[in-house]
Amino acid sequence: MGAEEEQRKQENEQPTTNPITESQFLAWKRQKDADTSAKKAEAARKRAEDIAAGTVQMNGRELFLHEPWVFDNSQY
Repeated sequence: MGAEEEQRKQENEQPTTNPITESQFLAWKRQKDADTSAKKAEAARKRAEDIAAGTVQMNGRELFLHEPWVFDNSQY
């Protein structure tokens, strides 16, 4: 019985693999990329709304894009 128990333990410890095809992987990758880009677009849209409402502070790039006259050095 000792050998059978050891064999069961080894079988339980080894992960079972589930091979996927290349087409399954590519479909998963496309879905993952679409989800990621959708999340980024939603975050950018929300950030733009917050900036327009004045509820968040702009970083330098956003300030330059929205208020370029702040960076006018013609007076110096």
